[in-house]
Amino acid sequence: MSYLFPFTVCCEVSSPEDKAVNRRVLTGYAPASSFLELDDNENVREYILEAQGKQRIKPTLVHQKIRNTLLNETDKFSILNSGITLVSRSARYGREVDVLHLEQASIINGSQTRGELRRYVEAARHSGEPLVVPSVFFQLIVTDDEDLVAEISIARNFQNDVKPISIVGRLGHLDQLQASLMRVNPLWKLRMSETDLASGGYVDTEKLIQIVFALMPEELAAGYVDNKANAYSQKTRCLKMFQTIFENRKTDEHREAYKYFIDIAPTAWGLYIEWKSHDAFKSSGIHSIERDGTTIVEIPDGIVFPIIASLSVFVRKGTRDGTSVYKLTIPSRLEARDLVAAAKQVYQEIARRSPQAMGKSKACYSSLLRVTSIYARLS
Repeated sequence: MSYLFPFTVCCEVSSPEDKAVNRRVLTGYAPASSFLELDDNENVREYILEAQGKQRIKPTLVHQKIRNTLLNETDKFSILNSGITLVSRSARYGREVDVLHLEQASIINGSQTRGELRRYVEAARHSGEPLVVPSVFFQLIVTDDEDLVAEISIARNFQNDVKPISIVGRLGHLDQLQASLMRVNPLWKLRMSETDLASGGYVDTEKLIQIVFALMPEELAAGYVDNKANAYSQKTRCLKMFQTIFENRKTDEHREAYKYFIDIAPTAWGLYIEWKSHDAFKSSGIHSIERDGTTIVEIPDGIVFPIIASLSVFVRKGTRDGTSVYKLTIPSRLEARDLVAAAKQVYQEIARRSPQAMGKSKACYSSLLRVTSIYARLS
């Protein structure tokens, strides 16, 4: 896709290292209007306030400073703002004066600046007041190396505290996990970035990874989560462990764990959804469960996680369409009400009626696992 990028000043500053690999770097100044319609699909984060949709999110200090400069020191914007970094697969000067023809161009750092520029321009248009268009400093990196584009986007955004989910998603580590989910349910779209919100219908990726670790059978879990309570309490660590598994998925050490993740993810998410509002809890008398009349709305994760972890004894390798896969097969003799009764007991006696304490208690997990292990030995 081509994009016409008018500029006021532009010069090439490619280093010898850039030239050696047919990479170019250009820098200069362009009017704010040149950036308004640029994609930012290569960036690890979008304009945060726009991505939040209808939720009332307060502007950060960064947004406030950009706004103040635009409104009160427009003539200094080009030197007070750090500018916008772009990437494109090719760039050439056209016949037009001071215009670059860019192919597959995207902002990779500066989405917050561009978002505030849009807001500033739209406000001026609505008010009917004269619009002073500031110049914006830019750096343009021209390369067709897709992996490098991802690396640059991540590196240039670290100063803005990019959350791990954005980095993992941008690197493509979640693509196979997404495909596995959508084969079972096309509506299960993974959250790939911190700006993908649950209100948009996304599956909570970090929660999914925690659940998959909780359900991991003992022979695999030993190298990752010896204490299943960590799957509940250590969200970021679970995401980083999955990242390690992905990056080393072709090695003997992590190959089987990655296969397990891809095979079991849809089952794990379906299991989580089921237990978050399981009817077997209706007459449990657990007060921390959210109800709407007689309907169970939500069961706390601290209760759900130990239950899911206890079912790990039923995760085994089997076959599907002639292919070896990890499957969860719960014996029919294990009824949900029996598991709920056991969960209620540890909730009251060990966790002292605290869902959070139950989710973090190794003893609660061990107690429920002893119950399901009996059924596993009989099957």
